[in-house]
Amino acid sequence: MREEAALIRRAQSGDMGAFTELVQRHDKAVLALAARYVNNAEDAKDIFQEVLIKVHRGLPAFQFRSEFATWIHRITVNTCLSHASRSKSNRHVPLYDERRDGRGGADGEELQSDSRDSPHSRAERTDAADQIRNALQGLSPQQRMVFVLRHFEGHSLNEIARALRCSEGTVKRYLFMATRRMRAQLKGVF
Repeated sequence: MREEAALIRRAQSGDMGAFTELVQRHDKAVLALAARYVNNAEDAKDIFQEVLIKVHRGLPAFQFRSEFATWIHRITVNTCLSHASRSKSNRHVPLYDERRDGRGGADGEELQSDSRDSPHSRAERTDAADQIRNALQGLSPQQRMVFVLRHFEGHSLNEIARALRCSEGTVKRYLFMATRRMRAQLKGVF
C-alpha cells in the first residue's frame, strides 16, 4: 500500500507516468464493472474513458480517506449510473451479437468443438445468457447496479452501500426488488 500511496502522491504532483501506472493497476476492474453493467462493449469503453477523466481531474483532491481502489470503484459506479440515466431515452437492442461473426465464432475465429459441448447445448447457454442480459436491462439503474455488484462482483451489502452512498437497508430493498423481477422475467428459463 505504501507503494501505491507514493504513486498517488507522484500522480497528484503531475507525474503522468505514475498516473498511467495507477490506471494500469485498476483498469481491468473498471472496465469489467462497466461491461457487466451496460452489456455493450462500446458503452463500456465510453464509461471507462469517462472514469479515467474523472479520476485524473479528481486525483489532486484525493485525501487518502479510503483506499484508492474504493475511490475509483465509487467513481465507476456513479459513472455507470449517470450513463444509464443519460442513455435511458436512447436504449436499443442490437440485432446481432457484436462479438460474433456469421460463423458463430468470436473475432473471426471458429468455436472449438468439444464432444460434451454440442451445438444444441451451446445454443441453449447462449439463449439463457441473452435472456439474463435482457432481464438485467429491464431493471432500474440502481437495481441493476446493486444486482451486478452483489452477484457478479461479489461485494458485500455494506460495500455496496458505501459505494452507492446509501444505507444497507436501501441496498437490501434494491436487491430484493431486482431479484424478484429477475425471477419473474426468467421464470421457466432455469
